[in-house]
Amino acid sequence: MFADRHDAGVRLAERLAGLVTDENVVVLGLPRGGVPVAFEVAQALGAPLDVIVVRKLGVPIQPELGFGAVGEGGVRVINPAVVRMAEVTHEEMASVEARERAEVLRRARRFRGDRAPVDLAGRTVIVVDDGIATGGTARAACQVARSRGALRVILAVPVGVPDTIASLREDADEVVCLETPAALWAIGTWYVDFTQTSDEQVVELLRRAAPPAAGGSAAGKRGVTESDPAEPAGEVLVEAGPVRLSGQLVVPEEAAGVVVFVHGSGSSRHSPRNRYVASVLNRAGLGTLLFDLLTVEEEYDRGNVFDIELLAGRLAQVTSWLSDQAQVAGLPVGYFGASTGAAAALWAAAEPGSRVAAVVSRGGRPDLAGPRLAAVRAATLLIVGGCDELVLELNQAAQERMACENRLEIVPDATHLFEEPGALESVADLARDWFTDHFSRTHVR
Repeated sequence: MFADRHDAGVRLAERLAGLVTDENVVVLGLPRGGVPVAFEVAQALGAPLDVIVVRKLGVPIQPELGFGAVGEGGVRVINPAVVRMAEVTHEEMASVEARERAEVLRRARRFRGDRAPVDLAGRTVIVVDDGIATGGTARAACQVARSRGALRVILAVPVGVPDTIASLREDADEVVCLETPAALWAIGTWYVDFTQTSDEQVVELLRRAAPPAAGGSAAGKRGVTESDPAEPAGEVLVEAGPVRLSGQLVVPEEAAGVVVFVHGSGSSRHSPRNRYVASVLNRAGLGTLLFDLLTVEEEYDRGNVFDIELLAGRLAQVTSWLSDQAQVAGLPVGYFGASTGAAAALWAAAEPGSRVAAVVSRGGRPDLAGPRLAAVRAATLLIVGGCDELVLELNQAAQERMACENRLEIVPDATHLFEEPGALESVADLARDWFTDHFSRTHVR
């Protein structure tokens, strides 16, 4: 099971990283739900992101049953077996097709705006969706990519029906699917959070992934996915018991403190959300360490992702390593945790002798650190989206158990991943002010 589409995209990217070795790659997401997954794949691979718009052709008396699909470039895929079974007439087929072709054009304009489609000629194209049941739209998407000149087509999805996945190998050069359950039931049952993706979210993700306009200011156009550190990121390896953990350490000149990022379930140091927040902290004169709590092999065991005690132990070891680094020795330390990473941050901050000065939780699960909450001494800021109702309730309950200085900030109209325009910027500003204020109260070297 996947936590959400972000989690699915991160895990899918890890599988693809060893498969895609050339640099001439384009990632295409199937709107709407496939785009958040594709966004994470594109970010991890450093590839451009675009949409590939296809529409299911639904049987008139049962629209959820597809008898085919149409896509950009005039591509048309028909399933003769469904046409015969549902007794769809030529007139009905033509009517449905005309309506859906118009919708293809409308959506392409809606999602891309004035941007031209990414050129696929001679390139490796990765077509991504959030799951596959009947496979009609995925098949059409692969054919659309071929018609636009793709040299190699890879279809990549988190979950799919085994027989359908096997049949799609006729349309794609390679098919990557992380989970192929014998009984799929519905794609949404394989996600903890399968909230519908909106058109606005698709547009925003494409905007974030778009390269700077020619002649424009890269800093002003790159959106929130660029780290833009005050100093170049230094790749580090941290010994944590039997494993070595990869990380990126950025320390601006005259840094006032350093913040360790503790990623949530399924995320990594490449998380575009945490990279953006880190860039805001860097510009405010704060050092940052983004690192992976688990190795790639360990993440395949989903139990590790929710083993808060294991994650907190790793965090404590990384913090100890950090204190021995000359460029940050003596600086106050803070934790920025997301999702289950927030629970690990609070658990570690509750350890006797912990020198952590401040903790910020973004959409976190502090309730998972329940037995340790009362022992936390670090000033703690809990940030939750106003529309993230369940997590808000869990944060409110956890706050009542905390004895340290703490505050709950609710970002209006934001959902769990803070994908709405301006939401992540609010998170970054709140975190920056919290760390800056509490670091200034801490004696440094």
